[in-house]
Amino acid sequence: MKNKSTVPTKNPGRGKKGPRIDGARYDAMRAALLDVIPHTGDGVAFASLPGLTRPKLPRALFEGASIPWYVATVKLDLEARGLIRRVANVSPQRLRRT
Repeated sequence: MKNKSTVPTKNPGRGKKGPRIDGARYDAMRAALLDVIPHTGDGVAFASLPGLTRPKLPRALFEGASIPWYVATVKLDLEARGLIRRVANVSPQRLRRT
Protein backbone atom coordinates (compact mmCIF):
# COMPACT_ATOMS: atom_id res chain seq x y z
CA MET A 1 0.00 0.00 0.00
CA LYS A 2 1.24 3.47 -0.84
CA ASN A 3 2.06 5.63 2.13
CA LYS A 4 -0.43 8.46 2.51
CA SER A 5 -0.70 10.96 5.29
CA THR A 6 -3.73 9.07 6.63
CA VAL A 7 -5.48 5.83 5.73
CA PRO A 8 -9.24 5.33 6.09
CA THR A 9 -9.70 1.97 7.82
CA LYS A 10 -12.66 -0.34 7.39
CA ASN A 11 -14.74 -2.14 10.00
CA PRO A 12 -16.45 -5.50 9.36
CA GLY A 13 -19.45 -4.49 11.48
CA ARG A 14 -22.55 -3.59 9.50
CA GLY A 15 -22.83 0.18 9.21
CA LYS A 16 -19.61 0.84 11.13
CA LYS A 17 -16.73 2.96 9.88
CA GLY A 18 -13.14 2.71 10.96
CA PRO A 19 -11.03 5.72 11.91
CA ARG A 20 -8.46 7.39 9.66
CA ILE A 21 -4.97 6.60 10.94
CA ASP A 22 -1.42 7.61 10.10
CA GLY A 23 -0.36 5.88 6.87
CA ALA A 24 3.12 4.88 8.04
CA ARG A 25 1.73 3.38 11.25
CA TYR A 26 -0.98 1.56 9.29
CA ASP A 27 1.56 0.07 6.88
CA ALA A 28 3.89 -1.04 9.70
CA MET A 29 1.07 -2.58 11.78
CA ARG A 30 -0.49 -4.28 8.75
CA ALA A 31 2.83 -5.90 7.85
CA ALA A 32 3.45 -6.98 11.46
CA LEU A 33 -0.02 -8.49 11.84
CA LEU A 34 0.16 -10.37 8.56
CA ASP A 35 3.58 -11.67 9.61
CA VAL A 36 2.40 -13.10 12.96
CA ILE A 37 -1.07 -14.40 12.00
CA PRO A 38 -0.71 -17.92 10.55
CA HIS A 39 -2.55 -19.38 7.55
CA THR A 40 -3.12 -22.75 9.20
CA GLY A 41 -3.54 -24.46 12.55
CA ASP A 42 -5.40 -23.00 15.49
CA GLY A 43 -4.56 -19.45 14.50
CA VAL A 44 -3.29 -16.94 17.02
CA ALA A 45 -5.05 -15.50 20.05
CA PHE A 46 -6.15 -11.89 19.59
CA ALA A 47 -4.90 -11.06 23.09
CA SER A 48 -1.35 -12.10 22.18
CA LEU A 49 -1.11 -9.80 19.14
CA PRO A 50 0.23 -6.67 20.91
CA GLY A 51 3.15 -8.65 22.33
CA LEU A 52 3.83 -10.46 19.06
CA THR A 53 3.75 -7.33 16.90
CA ARG A 54 5.67 -4.94 19.20
CA PRO A 55 9.17 -6.28 18.30
CA LYS A 56 8.33 -6.00 14.58
CA LEU A 57 7.30 -2.34 14.72
CA PRO A 58 9.64 0.64 14.26
CA ARG A 59 10.16 1.95 17.80
CA ALA A 60 10.39 5.62 16.77
CA LEU A 61 7.17 5.40 14.75
CA PHE A 62 5.15 4.00 17.66
CA GLU A 63 6.77 6.00 20.48
CA GLY A 64 3.96 7.04 22.81
CA ALA A 65 1.32 5.25 20.71
CA SER A 66 -1.10 2.66 22.04
CA ILE A 67 0.01 -0.59 20.39
CA PRO A 68 -3.18 -2.45 21.50
CA TRP A 69 -5.36 0.26 19.92
CA TYR A 70 -3.48 0.04 16.61
CA VAL A 71 -3.64 -3.78 16.74
CA ALA A 72 -7.42 -3.70 17.22
CA THR A 73 -8.01 -1.03 14.57
CA VAL A 74 -5.85 -2.60 11.86
CA LYS A 75 -7.10 -6.12 12.76
CA LEU A 76 -10.68 -5.00 12.11
CA ASP A 77 -9.58 -3.41 8.84
CA LEU A 78 -7.86 -6.63 7.71
CA GLU A 79 -11.00 -8.60 8.61
CA ALA A 80 -13.16 -6.20 6.59
CA ARG A 81 -10.79 -6.56 3.62
CA GLY A 82 -10.93 -10.37 3.84
CA LEU A 83 -7.21 -10.86 4.60
CA ILE A 84 -7.78 -12.46 8.01
CA ARG A 85 -10.74 -14.13 9.68
CA ARG A 86 -11.82 -15.23 13.12
CA VAL A 87 -11.60 -18.94 13.86
CA ALA A 88 -15.23 -20.07 14.19
CA ASN A 89 -16.71 -21.27 17.48
CA VAL A 90 -13.60 -20.46 19.53
CA SER A 91 -13.41 -18.30 22.61
CA PRO A 92 -11.36 -16.29 23.34
CA GLN A 93 -11.02 -14.90 19.82
CA ARG A 94 -8.37 -16.48 17.55
CA LEU A 95 -7.39 -15.33 14.07
CA ARG A 96 -6.11 -16.96 10.91
CA ARG A 97 -5.01 -15.57 7.54
CA THR A 98 -7.31 -16.30 4.60
